[in-house]
Amino acid sequence: MMADNQAVALSPCTTPGTVCTLGIDLGTTSVKAALVVGTEQGQLVTQSCSRETQAQADSPAAGAQGMEQDVQIIIEALNECLVALPQEQLQRVSHIGISGQMHGVVFWKTNQGCKWTESGTGHTFQPEEVSHLITWQDGRCSSSFLSSLPQPQSHLSLATGFGCATIYWYLKNSPDFLKSYDAAGTIQDYVVAMLCDLESPLMSVQNAASWGYFNSRSKSWNTEILRESGFPIHLLPEVGDPGGIAGRMSHDWHGIPTGTEVGIALGDFQCSVYSCMTERTDAVLNISTSAQLTIPMPLGFQPPETPDSLSAVAYFPYFDGHDVLESSVYTQMINAALAQNDTRLSICPTIFGERHMPERLASVTRITASDLSLGHVTRALCQGIIQNLHSMMPFQHLKEAGVKRILGSGSALSKNEVLRQEVEKMFPFPVIYGKDVDAAVGAAIVMLHRK
Repeated sequence: MMADNQAVALSPCTTPGTVCTLGIDLGTTSVKAALVVGTEQGQLVTQSCSRETQAQADSPAAGAQGMEQDVQIIIEALNECLVALPQEQLQRVSHIGISGQMHGVVFWKTNQGCKWTESGTGHTFQPEEVSHLITWQDGRCSSSFLSSLPQPQSHLSLATGFGCATIYWYLKNSPDFLKSYDAAGTIQDYVVAMLCDLESPLMSVQNAASWGYFNSRSKSWNTEILRESGFPIHLLPEVGDPGGIAGRMSHDWHGIPTGTEVGIALGDFQCSVYSCMTERTDAVLNISTSAQLTIPMPLGFQPPETPDSLSAVAYFPYFDGHDVLESSVYTQMINAALAQNDTRLSICPTIFGERHMPERLASVTRITASDLSLGHVTRALCQGIIQNLHSMMPFQHLKEAGVKRILGSGSALSKNEVLRQEVEKMFPFPVIYGKDVDAAVGAAIVMLHRK
């Protein structure tokens, strides 16, 4: 495994009057741990470390449509991150916040999900009696299969890769697999359950909503709908509010003391937004390997009770009972951009489709011989990315929501001047760049603010 980021310490946790919290993000391709210090002047990231997981695993049951990861490898990467952080600072951690990739599901046996062992830095745990993580990218649930499932009483449409959809798939295609386990959750729920030795998993409303069949208004699963269709409802975790405490650590862990409080696991999307959104009038635009444009909803907003499968936007539970509205597009980004003021070439960059419109694949139109230079293609691609975002969440929508500025983040924006030009053309707000989102930092700050 290879380190892809490690920050230099800015302020030691040993400074009198400071409070240390540890944030962990279990992402799709990497794991990150960040120490955050709370002082009278604000929060400072003292040190962070990330590791690529490279945890891709075969999916015998689903074949090429499956997308699974080896939980053992993910936990190895997490252990490597914590070993790399200063022991004297880990010993002063008072709270741990954990976020991770949403929608996916991992199964385990209660009280047998891991084995704790002693190491040079205290205790560590290794997964046992745990399935692969079936990720949010999993494609085993076809459109016809999803249409055969009960209609959820939720504001979010069901999609392949959602935890409940995956459980339904196993129920109908490999029921014996489900009989091997009695607990389920996201990968971050699993880690929290292991750290606190929970009898049953506890899930935040953020992660529950990402599974499908969850009513965000009542904060409850669609139990009756699921039971009537034979769904194994005993696998549904209990649900709590984000920012709440799941429990205390049952062992010391890499020097972090036994009894340290661990928060209920959070969604990486929400924590990323939380790490940089400072005002309710901010919109957060993040463009890297994917793109998201996110705004907070007004106080008192309630999402609809039924899903709109054709809607280009989705509402996600945030913090303190609030919601955020997100629009996303998946695309490959270019490494550099050449100056080209305009072009007649038109590129629709949705090579992976959209969750609300999977059939909308990429296309190139208005092709002429004079518009095929690298500059024209680059400009058209950048225009297409931003136009696609704008089509889902127009400037007028942001204005009506009270947005006054956009916080731009992500490697694509920081490296591509042409992309930044297109953002400023399409969204005539003040744009502040360099506000990079960081789910691990966001998870730590959530716990720092809720001490």
